[in-house]
Amino acid sequence: MIIIGQTKGLKKTMRNVRLVAKTDSSALILGETGAGKEMIARYIHEHSYRKKQPFIRVNCGAIPSELIDSELFGHEKGSFTGATHRKKGWFEQADDGVLFLDEIGELSLPAQVRLLRVLQEGTLTRVGSEQPINVDVRIIAATHRDLNKAVSQGRFREDLLFRINIFPIWLPPLRQRFIDLDDLCKHLSHKASTKLGLPVRFPTESQIEYLKQYDWPGNIRELQGIIERAAILGEGHYLAIEDSLVLSDPSPPHTSETHSPPTTQRDRPLTLDEVIRRHIVQTLNDCHGRIEGPFGAAKRLDVHPSTLRSKMKNLGIGRQSAHHDETNPVFPVGVSGVGSTTKR
Repeated sequence: MIIIGQTKGLKKTMRNVRLVAKTDSSALILGETGAGKEMIARYIHEHSYRKKQPFIRVNCGAIPSELIDSELFGHEKGSFTGATHRKKGWFEQADDGVLFLDEIGELSLPAQVRLLRVLQEGTLTRVGSEQPINVDVRIIAATHRDLNKAVSQGRFREDLLFRINIFPIWLPPLRQRFIDLDDLCKHLSHKASTKLGLPVRFPTESQIEYLKQYDWPGNIRELQGIIERAAILGEGHYLAIEDSLVLSDPSPPHTSETHSPPTTQRDRPLTLDEVIRRHIVQTLNDCHGRIEGPFGAAKRLDVHPSTLRSKMKNLGIGRQSAHHDETNPVFPVGVSGVGSTTKR
């Protein structure tokens, strides 16, 4: 398993992860949505003595309240309408291994009571049965919520928190570990190229700086989507990072002719370099990639061709391929933003 940032942005976190992995203690992974909590849980399992035993992931927020007992503890045939066979619950499936309770803060209070009983006693009873079953399960829990606040509000049991919070692990959000951004982008670019069957393209240095200006509410999960979309938009020639980030806004496009300034972050207008970059790219598209001549972009922008080429280089605007000359399009017509095609 690859954990990007083990020696950089996640150095302190991974030290704690390795410490608790050697033990059999419960761990509580705290972090925002998309920060990689499940990956850390799997790393703990794979570096523990239980690594050859099952790892069962449960999304606590996705379990209907009426099915929680059946899903966690199992049921006997005929114990309720629709119970056509005996079923082992997640605790039994994870016996001798790890039960990863993702988003444990979403469990209802009644479910928390029954979960606590199993954790304290090490036994469970299937729905429709009176026979107790012994289980040996290591618990790793995760949440993006403030459980102490939930306890004070009466939404989470304090005794359950004490039980699962033996060893807390804080996973920092992406905006607090930009030192790892370049490595993350390269790793995710490889994954995107493999998935899409496209050549591997990496973001330019200017595009990495561009990405740092965004606050990343979806963290690494969001970054993965941005990189994959950028690969699709670039059609294997480059990563269209700027366009990809703009398209991440789920709101409908404006229909009015009067547009507000484009942004890459909530209420943050583009920088001067970003505006210049977009204007150059749009002009090149309008001129079908021509730089020189009466119908070239340099003429339209009222600059010398060599000045335009220098500006393009500084802003990371490159050609699609070496065999294109000045009369051929530099970029696909219709692309409003572009990344460099320079291979690394």
